[in-house]
Amino acid sequence: MSDVIKMVIDADTGIDDSLAILHALKAPDVKVEGITTVFGNASVAQATDNTLRLIKLANPGYEVPVAMGAAKPLVREWAGPVSHVHGNNGIGDVDLPASEQKALDETAAQFIVRKANELGGELTLVTLGRLTNLAEALQIDPELPGKLKRVFIMGGTVFAPGNVTPKAEANFRGDPEAVAAVMKAGLKITMVGLDVTMKVRLTQQHLDAAMGYCRPENKPVVQYMNDALQHYFRFYWEVDNLMGACPTHDPLTVLVARMPWVVRTQTMKVSIETEGEFCAGSVVADLRTKPSVGHEIEVCVDVDAEKIPHHLLSVF
Repeated sequence: MSDVIKMVIDADTGIDDSLAILHALKAPDVKVEGITTVFGNASVAQATDNTLRLIKLANPGYEVPVAMGAAKPLVREWAGPVSHVHGNNGIGDVDLPASEQKALDETAAQFIVRKANELGGELTLVTLGRLTNLAEALQIDPELPGKLKRVFIMGGTVFAPGNVTPKAEANFRGDPEAVAAVMKAGLKITMVGLDVTMKVRLTQQHLDAAMGYCRPENKPVVQYMNDALQHYFRFYWEVDNLMGACPTHDPLTVLVARMPWVVRTQTMKVSIETEGEFCAGSVVADLRTKPSVGHEIEVCVDVDAEKIPHHLLSVF
């Protein structure tokens, strides 16, 4: 099946990462070639453990290798996990059964390079966390941009406000130097940032409908999503006044890799700010008539928000 998307997901497996991973594992047109983990929502060890448990829960019917990646940013210190957002274990304090599967011996960066070489230009990389692993992969193999089909990056914002500072989004803020290295490497990038992810709301009603309509074998998966999202809903009630709802940062990014038509993109030249109390990690898009500063990427600027929850949940 040549139309199957061969995907590696790079995640700091928290609540919304887990939804994105489960969606990819259940999507009929996706073969998850592996999942790499990084620090962020949780420690890299916790993110790895969560990922292994989610693969067991999803039971995709094929082997999905997991490679553990960076435990901290390229040059900065790491402030620690965001348990107020994602719970103490990163997945809303839901206790999933442990997996017998173990992570690979190779690092995330080594795995990304190996898979890109093995799949000869057919690999789609979807990053849902800090870009540290991809930056390290580029250090190992500077030719990597020519070997990846496309990179879909959850992170950044051009027009919407930031979510950890007035200007910066959390993934980009978490390792600005890595983002800067990735943006100028010549990769074919689609940036799925807060400009679109904040427009899409997943609600309790959507989850209730999914529980009613899902296939019997997927009931435990939908039940997990419902349980984990309660923690996330509480957080967004406190910070964004959302009632029984949350934005869909990571799931939307996987969906855009599957169905690019659900978003409208604009080609922009962008640079990444690495300095400043409020601006480190922010995206500087050259929006002048004749843009000259930065590197060209596709930026998602609008989304068919109403249809996304159905697209996300219908795979279950």
